[in-house]
Amino acid sequence: MFDRSSKSSTTYTTAAVDLVSELLLGMRLEGVRYRRVETRAPFGFRFETPYGRAQFHFVAHGTAHLRYADAMLLPLGCGDAIFMPRGGAHDLVSAPDEPSCDVDRFETETLCGNVDVTSACPAGCPDDESVLVFSACMNFDLGGMRPLIALMPEVMRADTLLARQPEIEPMLKAMERETCTPRAGSVGVMARLADVLAASIVRGWVECGGDNAVGWFEALRDPRLGRAIGALHRAPGRNWTVAELAAEAGCSRSMFAERFQTMTGQSPARYLAELRMRLATQWIEHERQPIDMIAQRLGYASQAAFSRAFKRITGQSPGMVRQAAGSRRAAE
Repeated sequence: MFDRSSKSSTTYTTAAVDLVSELLLGMRLEGVRYRRVETRAPFGFRFETPYGRAQFHFVAHGTAHLRYADAMLLPLGCGDAIFMPRGGAHDLVSAPDEPSCDVDRFETETLCGNVDVTSACPAGCPDDESVLVFSACMNFDLGGMRPLIALMPEVMRADTLLARQPEIEPMLKAMERETCTPRAGSVGVMARLADVLAASIVRGWVECGGDNAVGWFEALRDPRLGRAIGALHRAPGRNWTVAELAAEAGCSRSMFAERFQTMTGQSPARYLAELRMRLATQWIEHERQPIDMIAQRLGYASQAAFSRAFKRITGQSPGMVRQAAGSRRAAE
């Protein structure tokens, strides 16, 4: 779980800072379904979030426990927010041993297209005993940085970042006000706050060193490798040679190739190929760009050459990805 001291910090090269900005700019929260849960103890809600869809929870009033990953428990108090970047089934319960029931089985009212209100609070429930939770389930994408999702902790907490990112606290307080005292447009405000808070949590994880992604972040902190990796991300369509990347890094070809492999676990050529396919997937799914245009942007001599490379690395053809993205949009 991401629970590192919020005072820890990481020093990055200018190229690395640019890559962190690219990560947040490429971050997409799509197909979001928001839910406001009103309840009181005892309660137990089961969230069957599909693996691969992210989940966000914010406790606006009262207390709860997050139960996940074979009965691991995380107490949540008023004002706490957590982000689960890979989703997965989990429970919000009033006590560690409280049984849970699928949240969709409770009485739910749809306020608008993508916002539900689930009520499991008996009539006459005192305000001081009520529990209010604002949740969101979404497709979470980091564009060209997509592999980082697999390296993120199962649960990421906002409260561990307050010392380093004090701007998070007023966001949490604003979410609490909007949830507890609904006003005109509260749902829209909550949705935007949730988006910004999720981005802040991800940035906090990056700035604290990235836990399991140590090798990747070590590469970014290295002044020489950071410059080369930044060059690859700025110009992914260029047919880079090891010699050109070594020149960007300011070292010999052999030293650069060996250090790149050691720090990232990949050769420069493999890193570039995978980066290109992640960008291509993003452009196909989200920007709906023509495949021949994508092939040209990424430096391929023909659409056929691009399609072969795409399938070799992703296991799917570009057309299959485009068709699947269209089906998802139609279902939303």
